[in-house]
Amino acid sequence: MTLDLGILLALACAFVANLGFFYKYRGANEVPKVQVRHPLRSARALYSSKWFALGMLTATVSWGLHVAALTLAPMSVVQVSLAAGVVFIAVMADRLFGYEVGRRQWIGLVLTACGLVLLGLTLPEMHGAHSHFSQAAMIAFEAGLFGVGGLLIMGPRIGGPVEHHGVMLGAAAGILFGVSDTAIKALTGIGGAHGLLGLALSPWLAVAVSASIVAFYASARGLQDGEAVPVIAVTGTAANITGIAGGIIVFGDPMAGSPLGVALQAFAFVLVVVASALMPAPVRSAGAVATASA
Repeated sequence: MTLDLGILLALACAFVANLGFFYKYRGANEVPKVQVRHPLRSARALYSSKWFALGMLTATVSWGLHVAALTLAPMSVVQVSLAAGVVFIAVMADRLFGYEVGRRQWIGLVLTACGLVLLGLTLPEMHGAHSHFSQAAMIAFEAGLFGVGGLLIMGPRIGGPVEHHGVMLGAAAGILFGVSDTAIKALTGIGGAHGLLGLALSPWLAVAVSASIVAFYASARGLQDGEAVPVIAVTGTAANITGIAGGIIVFGDPMAGSPLGVALQAFAFVLVVVASALMPAPVRSAGAVATASA
């Protein structure tokens, strides 16, 4: 019963989170570009938009649902449930917000959904919250992904394609949201064992907060530089994959127990990678720019 409730909360979180992203996309494109040298000024500008403020309020609700799900179910199960959010993106973009979804993006979303669902189906059945973790694995995992996120944020400065920087920032934000989620999952176990004092003294609280802050700015700038559907989809997918990997590497969530299961999981990851490559168009269309700036 506890596991089922955790899955239901994660599904609700997926819908609410994507709704918040679309609100933030609309609001972020009403204000000046985020500038890393002026974080406070950029934050004030973002929150001056009622759409962005509504998006952040909605994101706060989704975060609460996510934390509640993490306290009730293993991290990999929660992240696979959140992957259902990919299914909502195209429908929400077209029906609720009037954004055009191109053929490449539809294919990318379908491949992403298939890959994440296949990954979920091949995960062994688990019980309990799985909050215990290895300190060494946690440090290596979080530090490594902070580095990957930093490289994606630098993007064009280190040779990345300028026209895809919005998607790269979305991927960086998703990875860093995953870093924060992994730290939060650890904190749910620490809080249960040591109470509020243990939470306050844990270094993983600082990791969760710092990763969330960097992800906030990367996500906002990504929404300004890229199109809604690919940036939102890549952000969510990167967060999901990071969370699933964190569940396996850090918290010891089991992988498939047979060679066939491992092969299917590898194929699922390939599908997600191919889908991520398909999501952005070769260049941003003038129509998309006009829509974003409207």
